[in-house]
Amino acid sequence: MTALYRALGLMSGTSMDGIDLALIKTDGEQVVERIAAGSMNYSDAFRARLKQGLVDARSITQRDERIGILEKLEHDLTLLHAVAVQDFLFANGLNADDVDVIGFHGQTVLHRPDDALTVQIGDGALLAQEAGIDVVYDMRAEDMRHCGQGAPLIPAYHAALAYNLEQQLDMPVVFVNIGGISNLTYVDETGRLAAFDSGPGNMLIDQWVELHGQGSFDAGGALALSGAVNTELAAHYLGNAFFTGNQRRSLDRGDFAVPSIGVVSVEDGARTLAYVAAASILQSASHLPQKPRSYVVSGGGRKNAAIMAELSALVQAEGAVVLDADTAGLDGDSMEAEAWGYLAVRSLKGLPLTYPSTTGCDKPVSGGVLVRA
Repeated sequence: MTALYRALGLMSGTSMDGIDLALIKTDGEQVVERIAAGSMNYSDAFRARLKQGLVDARSITQRDERIGILEKLEHDLTLLHAVAVQDFLFANGLNADDVDVIGFHGQTVLHRPDDALTVQIGDGALLAQEAGIDVVYDMRAEDMRHCGQGAPLIPAYHAALAYNLEQQLDMPVVFVNIGGISNLTYVDETGRLAAFDSGPGNMLIDQWVELHGQGSFDAGGALALSGAVNTELAAHYLGNAFFTGNQRRSLDRGDFAVPSIGVVSVEDGARTLAYVAAASILQSASHLPQKPRSYVVSGGGRKNAAIMAELSALVQAEGAVVLDADTAGLDGDSMEAEAWGYLAVRSLKGLPLTYPSTTGCDKPVSGGVLVRA
């Protein structure tokens, strides 16, 4: 029987709202058993430091550079992950010996695929030392060394989920993750994979809401639901060369700018950006090998009722269905963290993390750096 690993995935995404944790048991191939999941929110002050880190990172030209506040920020971010691990273990009655490996994403502060440059801050050696658990981190760099975009990495995990869900879903299925940036993974009956970033997810809405002093995100999409779509503003975003070009590429937070104050009302801006988040998924899906029959949605964006209403209407017009990941028997909050644990096991076994059809790399590529506790 193939050995199963207990892998703890740690994810801090483009929304920069906190750390998601998920413990799974897996062989890194088709076996996936979810054990527990949790999260730890960042303080407002730490989120502000992360935002400053994004500004400082713009000057980076080499992956190991830590300009401005980034060196101290990386150290503190790693210690916060260590605290999150200890809290998670305590809450679930576990100890370090109950986990074989941690998959550590870190925080992306710069992603320029056209320059083969991606930077995730996070000290894997320090985390291994503090947690007392082996750590696999820096999983994007090897893909870029093989001409890949460095993202998305989650499709390998989506393929395992599709294998286990195939009897429940009309194929082909697209897994949609709506985080700060959204991405798609296409899986058909033959197991064929295709994946790419699809456009802005929560990112622009969060920035728009913050710009107007309405908090850090539009809770439940309440603000957007009270507004209307501004077709001119929506067309501005959807006319971006990212959607109209034939080459799929991964996105950075800086690729789409938030509207200026006064362009539309705060409510109409939120609704328009919710529509853009949904419509960009369909627009990007037009580049897939076949028209999807099912869309399985995970990530924080699925909790925005305006995004989901717009997406459901657009998908139904295509003759397909939208399912919340939870409805499909998955965990829509922890899926990315689960994926990072799964990828850590694949890294340990030397299995591919990315493929030419998911990131554009020149061959199936493994990756990651292992640090022993």
